[in-house]
Amino acid sequence: MSHLHIHSLNKQFGQFTALADIELTVAKGEFVVLLGPSGCGKTTLLRTIAGLEQQDSGTISHAGRDISALPPGQRDYGIVFQSYALFPNLNVGQNVAYGLNSRKAGRDAFRQRVDEMLALVGLPGTENKFPSQLSGGQQQRIALARALATRPDLLLLDEPLSALDAIERVRLRSEIRQLQQALGVTTIMVTHDQEEALAMADRVVVMRSGRIQQIGTPHAIYRAPGNDFVADFIGRSNLITARAIAPHQADYGGLMLHSAQALETGKSYRFNVRPEDVQLLDGAEAQDNSLYARIIKSEFLGAYTLVTLAPAHHSLPPLQAQFSSNYLAGRSLAVDSHVRIAIPAASLCLMPDAA
Repeated sequence: MSHLHIHSLNKQFGQFTALADIELTVAKGEFVVLLGPSGCGKTTLLRTIAGLEQQDSGTISHAGRDISALPPGQRDYGIVFQSYALFPNLNVGQNVAYGLNSRKAGRDAFRQRVDEMLALVGLPGTENKFPSQLSGGQQQRIALARALATRPDLLLLDEPLSALDAIERVRLRSEIRQLQQALGVTTIMVTHDQEEALAMADRVVVMRSGRIQQIGTPHAIYRAPGNDFVADFIGRSNLITARAIAPHQADYGGLMLHSAQALETGKSYRFNVRPEDVQLLDGAEAQDNSLYARIIKSEFLGAYTLVTLAPAHHSLPPLQAQFSSNYLAGRSLAVDSHVRIAIPAASLCLMPDAA
């Protein structure tokens, strides 16, 4: 039985469709990430779960209770916003205890709870500081402590890391995930950052134009995208259309591709190839699905180099390839130089017929 169940949820803002026929179930203790570009409806969905927006139709059930029409104060959740939303005139201890005060907890009880929460987020002894005296990462930890102080059954995170610098973002995303697993709290997070979603989620919900495009584990979403949008939005991809000429062979603009998956002769297929799966060969090394290509763009990105290649078969579109810096070992990938590459048969991922 699902812990959170969203059925046929719809939301309009005038003529703009923010949510369309949303169906989603979340298991108890699960970490689900809503992922998509700006304006796709992910924040609207989170705010609707919280009761901060009211859906036009559809239902939301939490722990077996229909909360569709309940005000925010009657829904059992804690929420963390991108902007931290700490009270600048209250010190850290008062901020963390804010929800406890509203529940009229005794002074000793909520002081003990504040101490527990500050220790939990790694900031013990900061209760007398004010938000302005803390870094962005520390402020977000305090916001997280405040959200968890009331022991909510559901934790909602609205782009909690987007205001932080890159190093702090990576550090805090790991800490949030570890904390969530330790507490076992059911969590829904909104982000537009693909790497963040893949690193933190049990399941990813990819959204576009108010609709869910695909739901799955990070590995499944990345390795078996359900459509072109998901393939292109989650990492980089090369989309290839080829016509089967034998059960395991396809003609790609004159290049014969061997597929690990069985094909129906005469039928056109669409494949997704991730750039990191493209192999760099030495000289005239023979291998299935190999070809010569000219480098038209080369970007050194530290751990790897991303190159854009123009295949020698002039009818073929450019390909993106990603080569590990350790593997290259000083080998030059200069623009206009020629290389021989290969696409392993197992790396040709069949795409659904519908784009």
